[in-house]
Amino acid sequence: MPRISYCNVFVDDQQKALEFYTEKLGFVAKHDIPLGGGARWLTVVSPDDVDGTELLLEPDSHPAVGPYQRALVDDGIPATAFGVQDARAEAERLRGLGVRIVREPVDMGTIVSVLIDDTCGNLIQLQQLTDKAPDPLV
Repeated sequence: MPRISYCNVFVDDQQKALEFYTEKLGFVAKHDIPLGGGARWLTVVSPDDVDGTELLLEPDSHPAVGPYQRALVDDGIPATAFGVQDARAEAERLRGLGVRIVREPVDMGTIVSVLIDDTCGNLIQLQQLTDKAPDPLV
């Protein structure tokens, strides 16, 4: 059975993205392989699961990426979502680090969601499961 080995977000500056995703969000660098032309195979992982799913910080050089990213941001749609234990506390922690909170934490019933700007062209959703969330194994 397949498993998710990595997913990606397109970023306008890989170094800036690496700094944001490690220094602000707390991920750790996993792979940093030069690909030529200044591009890198650059991934980060959760420090709690270093052998888990990798997030590829992929250059936004393809011509379709710019319009796609702008449309998502204009409509307030996150590029991806990450789970957190406490969305409100995480929003405050990130605010203290200078991260722009696009949408304050909102209780949506099964999750509490906060939307942040990753400074690299994306909105990112942080979500906390609530006690109203269904058991994922059922």
